[in-house]
Amino acid sequence: MVHISVAIGRFFEALFFAIVRVAGVVTGVVLGVVLAGAILFLTARWLIVRGRRK
Repeated sequence: MVHISVAIGRFFEALFFAIVRVAGVVTGVVLGVVLAGAILFLTARWLIVRGRRK
C-alpha cells in the first residue's frame, strides 16, 4: 500500500512541475512578444517624428 501512495505522490509532483514549466514558458513568450512590440512601436514613432522634422 505504501508503494502505491509513493507512486501517486510522485505522479502528482511530476504533473505539478510540468504545469509550472509550461506556465513559465508561456510567460516568457508573452513577455518577449510584449518587449518586441514595445521596441517596434518606439522605433516606428521615432522614425515618424524624425521624418516630420525634415
